[in-house]
Amino acid sequence: MSDTYSPIPELNLLKEFDDQCADFYSPGFELREYNNDSSWLESENPEFDDRVIPFAKATTSGSFYALWRCDDRADLATLPVLFFGDEGDLYIAAHDLRDLFWDLLDEEFDGPPPTRRTYLDARQAYLTWLKRHFGPAYPTYDRSPMEEHGRRFADWLLSVGEEDAADVVTENLEPIRGAAERPL
Repeated sequence: MSDTYSPIPELNLLKEFDDQCADFYSPGFELREYNNDSSWLESENPEFDDRVIPFAKATTSGSFYALWRCDDRADLATLPVLFFGDEGDLYIAAHDLRDLFWDLLDEEFDGPPPTRRTYLDARQAYLTWLKRHFGPAYPTYDRSPMEEHGRRFADWLLSVGEEDAADVVTENLEPIRGAAERPL
C-alpha cells in the first residue's frame, strides 16, 4: 500500500505543501481523505458515486470540492471540479485542479479577511508554491467552468437518475444563459 495521498500528482504536491502549513492558506479550504469518505456524498447511487471524487472541504460549514469523472481520461488533474454546497448548491467550480488552485487565492468573506501573521505567511507561501509549480499567472479560459461543462454535467446527472441535482445545476446555468442573451 502506498503512502501517496492520491493518484493525482498535482494533488500530492498540494498535500505536501498543506502538511507543512501552520495555518489555512485559503479561507475554509481543507484537504480531506481522497475519495474515501462516504459521508461526503449522501447518494446511494453507485453510478453517481463512481464518477464523483471528493477531496477537500470548501468551507468551514460543510461544503466540499470533488472531481467529476466526465470521461475516462488518464490525467485526472484535468477533470472539472465540482462544488457541493452545504445548503444544496451544486455547480462546476473550476475547469480543472490548476484553475481551482488559483481560485483558492480569492478571498470572499462576510467581513474582512484574517490578519493573523500565520495566515498571511501561509497565503504568501501558497502563492510562491503555486507560481513555482504551475506558472506565474492564472490560466485563461474562453468560457466559465459552468459555460464549458454545466449543460453536460446536468445531462449526466439526469442520465444517472439524479434529477434533483440536475435541477440545481440547471438553475445555476440560467444566470449564465441570461447574461449571454443580453445585448452589450
